[in-house]
Amino acid sequence: MRADEVAQRMVELLARREPAEIVAFAQPLWDLLAESYRANLWAAAYVINGGASDDGFDYFRGWLIAQGQTVFHQALADPDSLASNLIVVQAAADGEDLWGEDILGVAWNAHLAATGEQLPPKAFTIRYPQLDPDWDFDFDDEAEMRRRLPRLADLYYQSAEA
Repeated sequence: MRADEVAQRMVELLARREPAEIVAFAQPLWDLLAESYRANLWAAAYVINGGASDDGFDYFRGWLIAQGQTVFHQALADPDSLASNLIVVQAAADGEDLWGEDILGVAWNAHLAATGEQLPPKAFTIRYPQLDPDWDFDFDDEAEMRRRLPRLADLYYQSAEA
């Protein structure tokens, strides 16, 4: 299922809940975004999507959340493991980016659908950790990406050459 389809289904299910439950859903979602705010994962997103701005990295992490707990935690433990994910392999072959922007708005959209009102402004807080300085290098450096993310680099740099 695509990330936008996952987001739509999440909104449908969440909108059936009490407004307080919808508001409470926002924090765990943003906690996952904070947990996945990692330089090595940003590098993987950069390879997979042919670049990753701040927003692009957010949208990639939305996609990652939509893939479920197992894929999410495997990617956090080893971002290069995404090279064996069938969706990633197919995206590489098709030249498609992996985005999940709609996941980021699930609580807002569900709250709006359920109440007709915006999500309260203090529904969640987010504190991003410091990025690992060992990954502070130019993500356009193909040799360095091949050294650090060899399977993803092989998958994507070969696809780009084909």
